[in-house]
Amino acid sequence: MKKLESAGHSIYFETELAPLMKVIEAEKYSKIFVFADTHTSELCLPLFREMMDDFNGFDLIETDPGEENKNIDFCIGIWKTLLDFGADRKCLMVNLGGGVITDMGGFVASTYKRGIDFINIPTTLLSQVDASVGGKTGIDVDNVKNMVGTFTLPQSVFIETKFLKTLPQRELLSGFAEMIKHGLIVDRTYYNDLKSSNYLQISAQAIYRSVEIKNEVVTEDPHEKGLRKILNYGHTIGHAVETYSLINDTQPLTHGEAIAVGMICEAFLSSNNNTLSADDLKDITDYISTLYPAYRIKEDSFKQLLEFMQSDKKNENGQIMFSLLSTIGKCDYNCRVSEKDILESFAYFNRIYS
Repeated sequence: MKKLESAGHSIYFETELAPLMKVIEAEKYSKIFVFADTHTSELCLPLFREMMDDFNGFDLIETDPGEENKNIDFCIGIWKTLLDFGADRKCLMVNLGGGVITDMGGFVASTYKRGIDFINIPTTLLSQVDASVGGKTGIDVDNVKNMVGTFTLPQSVFIETKFLKTLPQRELLSGFAEMIKHGLIVDRTYYNDLKSSNYLQISAQAIYRSVEIKNEVVTEDPHEKGLRKILNYGHTIGHAVETYSLINDTQPLTHGEAIAVGMICEAFLSSNNNTLSADDLKDITDYISTLYPAYRIKEDSFKQLLEFMQSDKKNENGQIMFSLLSTIGKCDYNCRVSEKDILESFAYFNRIYS
């Protein structure tokens, strides 16, 4: 499968990690570190070793899994571990894992001694189609997602669908939400193709198309000054719902489940505040609501959700900013929406499951 070029680095697909050793040998790194969480170490590290012909020339740095651990305290621990291992500026960090690992590992690498090289090997569907591509690194602060971070590009990204066999169905469905988003904001044909597919049997070609869409957008706008903001469709409300759920729900929503909520709510806002047709709104609502489990946005959470949205880093002059669909396959950004409309979108979502 043809590699994609993205702002000075390559995104490799289904190569069995063959180019990785060439990268390591060409750069003559002083030390190599593999950063993973404990789940990835158990499930994915053996596959990594197998594809790398039992390569053992690295030190493993482990962290606990979960979004709740993507914070400065864990980063301090990783920086100290790098110091203990004698890591200098010529070392390499290989981030092996999902979005938390690629986000946090990229942030740690981009700031350690003012920056060391890193490579992303995403092992979840979500990280393959979203988190590992585009040069964003970040950690959460006071329950605000990715509040501190950098725009720093990896040396390369390796996408291998072998890793997806380690995932439960719920994690596959979580990543599938970002693929749906890519179709909704850029490519109606791709969206329709996804509707006729099975998220449990995602093809490498579909993953490639999602990465291609994201890569085209971030290449045109690497620092999110304009077009790249369309990738936030579903995320203004979705991130708020995800944060609320993480704090309050016994079984918190996955990222993709929260983004599914956000995409339906923001489709409603697109219909009320942009040119999305009633037919397209129904299409999006019907499709997403049949895929993802029922959820209710509690009325006593409305105020807190608005507070989370007010803290969103994409806002301007205290105004909550949205990316809204004009039609399926096209999206506008920097759309202002009233608090009344946001609350109505919550009510619209809750009516789906009433």
